Order: sequence, then C-alpha cells, then structure tokens
Amino acid sequence: MPGLFKTSNPALNQNTFEGRVAVAGEAMTLQGTVNKTGLLLLCVVGTAAWTWGIAHSQTPEAALPWMIGGLVGGLVFALVTIFKKTWSPITAPLYALCEGLALGGVSAFLEQAYPGIAIQALGLTFGVTAVMLVLYTSGILRATPRLTIGIVAATGGIFVVYMVDLVLGMFGRHVPLLNSSGPWGIGLSAVIVIIAALNLILDFGFVETGVHAGAPKYMEWYGAFGIMVTLVWMYVEILRLLAKTRRR
Repeated sequence: MPGLFKTSNPALNQNTFEGRVAVAGEAMTLQGTVNKTGLLLLCVVGTAAWTWGIAHSQTPEAALPWMIGGLVGGLVFALVTIFKKTWSPITAPLYALCEGLALGGVSAFLEQAYPGIAIQALGLTFGVTAVMLVLYTSGILRATPRLTIGIVAATGGIFVVYMVDLVLGMFGRHVPLLNSSGPWGIGLSAVIVIIAALNLILDFGFVETGVHAGAPKYMEWYGAFGIMVTLVWMYVEILRLLAKTRRR
C-alpha cells in the first residue's frame, strides 16, 4: 500500500506515516485535520492583512522587509516541519504566519497594478479547492497509481523549470515561456494551476491514509501543513495566471 499513496508534495511523501502509531487513544482524525487547516488559513489571512495594510499605506516600501522576512521564514519553518514532524503543532502555524506576510505583500503590489486581482485569485483558490474536495469525497477523483505517477512527474517537471528560471535569473535571463503573457505562456500557467489543484487530491488521500493508519495526534498539524503548502502554491500560480491575462 505505501506505493499507492505517493505524493509530489514534499511535506507529504510516502514515508510520512511510517513508524508513527498513536498511543492512549490520541489518534489523528479527519475532523481534527480539517480544523487545524482552518486555523492555518486564519494565520495566513491575519498576517496577509498586516502586510496588505502596510503596502496600501503612505509608505508602501515598508512592506518589503516583511515580505522578504516572510519568504525566508516560511522556507525555514517549512523545512523544520518536514524534518521534525513532532514539532508541527508549533512550526506549522509559524509557517502559515510567515507565508501570510509574503502573500499579503505580493498580493497588494499586484493589486495596485491590476485592480481586483487579489480577490479574484482568492476566490478562484477557494473555488478550485472546494471542487477538488467534492471530486475526492464523491470518488470521482482518487489517488490511483496511474494518476499519482502522472501528477508526481508533472510536478517534478515544473520544479525543474522553476529551478532553471531561478538560475537564469542570476544572470539576468529567464525562461521565456514561464514569464510570457502570450497564448503559450498563459497556457503554461493554466496547466501549472491544474497540476497544483490535482496535488490536492493526493494530499487529501494521504491525510485519509494517516487517519486510517492511526497516526498520532500531532500529525493533524502536519497533514494541515501539507495541504497549506499546496494551497499557497496554487494561489501564487493563480495570481501569476491572472496577471498574465491582464497584461494582454
């Protein structure tokens, strides 16, 4: 069974629940994971509102240090959470708070260039998440081996493109298609959004596996963290897609 529940989300891989068994009835539950995902969302919204407000103040440049701090802090706490899962009740909320700082600033600056883009991206993110949840709970889409392999391969390919773009950026160049607002560039962004959305199916399935395996209670936080990683990625990609369409 472990091979069936691979996921391209680095926070939720096939070894996540190995060797973790609940004791004294303190087992991971689906409802508990849902509740903690909601709490992480509140953390993101809270700090995002902070940097959003600064970016719309008379000194919008003051939001930049908070954005950079959020990006660095989010990466640090994400890595700590992945490697020290038992710390997730503390590090997962800290990750969410940091990501909120970054997303609030990015959203605010894009909002100034393209009015209304932030609320559109937020609405689409929640809408796509709701659709994925319905598709999963209804059994229409499940983490089958074939689907899993396809999503993992596609996500890996996207990651490679990101890394190439990052390296080229150090020399003042970028991957043209990734940053293009032409039809092919918009099409690529749309595909990336779809892949990000499909990752939610793998995440839902993996959390369900942990519940059935009787994983310890702290894994609720870790499962919620894994879902948040995908949601943050999807929101950023939707922002990128909308910005490209606006530039046209």
